[in-house]
Amino acid sequence: MTSGQVNQSSAVPQQFKLLPKIINGGIAGIIGVSVVFPLDLVKTRLQNQVIGPKGEKMYSSMFDCFKKTYKAEGYFGMYKGSGVNILLITPEKAIKLTANDMFRHYLSTGPGEPLPLVREMLAGGSAGACQIIITTPMELLKIQMQDAGRVAAAAKSEGKTLPKISAWSLATDLFKKRGILGLYQGTGATALRDVTFSVIYFPLFARLNNLGPKREDGSSVFWCSFLAGCVAGSSAALFVNPFDVIKTRLQAINKAPGEPTYNGVLDCIGKTLKNEGPTAFFKGGACRMIVIAPLFGIAQTVYYLGVAEYLMGLK
Repeated sequence: MTSGQVNQSSAVPQQFKLLPKIINGGIAGIIGVSVVFPLDLVKTRLQNQVIGPKGEKMYSSMFDCFKKTYKAEGYFGMYKGSGVNILLITPEKAIKLTANDMFRHYLSTGPGEPLPLVREMLAGGSAGACQIIITTPMELLKIQMQDAGRVAAAAKSEGKTLPKISAWSLATDLFKKRGILGLYQGTGATALRDVTFSVIYFPLFARLNNLGPKREDGSSVFWCSFLAGCVAGSSAALFVNPFDVIKTRLQAINKAPGEPTYNGVLDCIGKTLKNEGPTAFFKGGACRMIVIAPLFGIAQTVYYLGVAEYLMGLK
C-alpha cells in the first residue's frame, strides 16, 4: 500500500503497522538518492553560483556543470556528500513517508471514505514539518560537500588554495563553535521548502495514483505509483524552487571569493533580487525537477512494493 492510500481502504486503526512503513521509507530513500545524487550535486552548484558584474559565471548550463565537474573531479566527484546523505536519508524518508501515512490514517473521516483535500494537505504539511529535525543537518552538510569543488575552483582562479573538507570535520567544527544549533543553520528556510513541498506533493500524488488501474486487493499497480510520484514530485519541486534556492544559499558556509553572505531568509531574498533579479530564484529549477521526479517515483514504488512486509512475513 502506497503513501496516500491508507484512508481509501477499509483499514481500521489496529491495522496501521508503523515499523514496516519506517523500514520501507528508509529503503526507498537509499535507492532513490543513490540514483539521482549527481543531478542533485549539479543543482546545488547552479543555485549557489552568482553571476559576476560582467555576466561571467562558472557554469553556463546543467550540462556544462556536469562536464566541468566530471573533468575536474572525476566520477566520484559527482558523489561528494553522498555518504552523509545516504546515512541520513534513511530516517528522513522514513519519517516523511510514514508520518504522512500516519496523519492520513488518524485524520480519516471513516473507513472507506476518501480524505478531504484540506485534511490531505494538513497531513502532508505535518509530515514535512516532522522531517526537518533530520533534513536540516543533512542538507547543511551535504551542501558543503557538494559545493566544495565549485568554491575551490573559484578560489584557485584567484591564486588561493582551500583545505579539503569532510562531513565529519564540518560537523565537529560547527558543534564546537555553536553547539547543536550549529547544525541547524537555515532551519526556517528548510521548513519553508519542505512543509510547502509536502502540502502540494502528497495530495497530488494520492489523487494521481487513484486515477490508475487497481489490483484485486484495491492497491495500485507499481508503475502507476511510479508515474504518480514522478509527476507530483516534479510539479511540487518547481513550485518550491525559490525556497530551495534561499535554503541552499543560507546553508552554504564556505563562499567563493566575492560572493555575498546573508543574514536570514528576508536578507537573502532582498540581496538576490537586487543583485540577480527574480529569475535567480529558479536557478537549478529544471535540474531539481529532474532530481525529484525519479527520487519520489522510485521512493513511492519501493514503498509500495512493501519489501519490509515481505521480509517480516506480513504479506
